[in-house]
Amino acid sequence: MKRMLGAVLFSVLFLGACGAKKDYVDKQVADAEARSNARMAQLSSQSDSTAAEVVRLGQLSQELSRKTDLALNQASGFENYEIVWQGEITFGFDRYDLDGVAQQILDDAGAKLNATSHSIIEIAGHTDATGPSTYNYTLGERRASAAKRYLADRYGVGLYRMFIISYGKDKLVSLPDQRQGNAKNRRVVLKVWAPKQIAAQ
Repeated sequence: MKRMLGAVLFSVLFLGACGAKKDYVDKQVADAEARSNARMAQLSSQSDSTAAEVVRLGQLSQELSRKTDLALNQASGFENYEIVWQGEITFGFDRYDLDGVAQQILDDAGAKLNATSHSIIEIAGHTDATGPSTYNYTLGERRASAAKRYLADRYGVGLYRMFIISYGKDKLVSLPDQRQGNAKNRRVVLKVWAPKQIAAQ
């Protein structure tokens, strides 16, 4: 009888211990799953946020491009404008400062703007394909803004006469694997526009 009671007591204790151990393991697994799910949700949220930002910047670039086209082609008085001068300046990797060559080209643009009445300038910033789109839109804008500041400071060109836009890495002119491909893509394209009758003089 004692043996029987001992066996029953052992079984109860053993099963109780197993049950407690199983509960502990289940809790650890549940906690791990909860942490994993929370991390996945966080990563998914960050990914969605980044994707949304890329889409937003892409839409902003398209809107700026559309507004520039409107200013040059549809706004009153601009429908008869044409390009009277164009040039291009390039930049070092991840840079937006102007070197001596860039300043000489901007000097030509400034002289043309001051010599041509009613002229305006389109300043388009570009980057190579390195890095995320969000960063490249900002870098392209900084490059265009550097050219705009130079023309305003050195030649007194009115801000209302200068239109800037950043295309980031959307409009590559050279593939990265081509010789000096990335260097050619790191650029600002400058276009001076003036009324046709003035351009013809």
